[in-house]
Amino acid sequence: MPDSPLSASPYEVLGVPADADAAQLRLAYRRALRHAHPDTGGDAARFHAVQAAWELVGTPEARAAFDRGVRTTAPSDAPHDPFAPAAPRPRRDSRPLARSYGHPGGFSREQYLALIREWAGRGVTLDDPYDPALVRSAPRDIRHVLADALAEEETARALSTLGIAYTVWHDLATDAGGPGLPPKLDHLVLGPTGLIAIQSEDWGGPVALKRGELVGDALAGERPIRALAARAKAVTRPAKVKPTALLVVVPDEHAAVPLEVGGTNRGAAVALVRRSRLASAIRDGIPGSPQLGGVDSMEVRARLQATVRFA
Repeated sequence: MPDSPLSASPYEVLGVPADADAAQLRLAYRRALRHAHPDTGGDAARFHAVQAAWELVGTPEARAAFDRGVRTTAPSDAPHDPFAPAAPRPRRDSRPLARSYGHPGGFSREQYLALIREWAGRGVTLDDPYDPALVRSAPRDIRHVLADALAEEETARALSTLGIAYTVWHDLATDAGGPGLPPKLDHLVLGPTGLIAIQSEDWGGPVALKRGELVGDALAGERPIRALAARAKAVTRPAKVKPTALLVVVPDEHAAVPLEVGGTNRGAAVALVRRSRLASAIRDGIPGSPQLGGVDSMEVRARLQATVRFA
């Protein structure tokens, strides 16, 4: 079960309240398992979700650990709080990383902290604003902000592995994109395969490309590609360069295929990519992505360094 603020809790998967007793929980599990089993006309993904939910809350020990925010299936060195900022991970090799600037997820985390404290109410002290029980009880729009912060941090980790030939900027300030949207571009990547603008997202459900735009029940009327194109243009125009590709990165389970290309927007290739495929997709080059137009990448880097601002 993915660690996302938008993921259904095990109790929601099993269809019981969080205070259900052991007998109610067991009955709900058997019922859900029977309905979801592929042999009785159920769905395989749903069947696996029911099994994963039971692993998390099916025994008193596992349930107590889950309710405290401890993921019993997580690595032993993982933080108890799955939504708090992660500690730096030790390097496993000595290969040079991509040049990186900015604070990925920083703006979204600040926004989340402000929203969760406002929602909790004036005078209420939150000992741990990332407590899983608190996060699960918050309105969806607040959980979505935290989910975006986590997504941006995961994308940044993937982009850092691209190598020294690439430069990455995170949380670039821009007021383009539309009202109510974060005033920033999540990531901008420059390397041998082009200048790529990236939005990291977790809408809590599957999305797909259709006629150059993302569609899906979880979007609630959003037009992410249009907003990403506007943000990318606002960031790159002062440097007198244009992005060669627009990518939206989502959790693996929310995209039907690893890389889906959907035409172009203002000359830039448009693609939806699974998070695990992101680094290799950039190294390989996005199909249909144009060249930088003869401008030397070092010159583009210098122009961008002189013009970008951070959120």
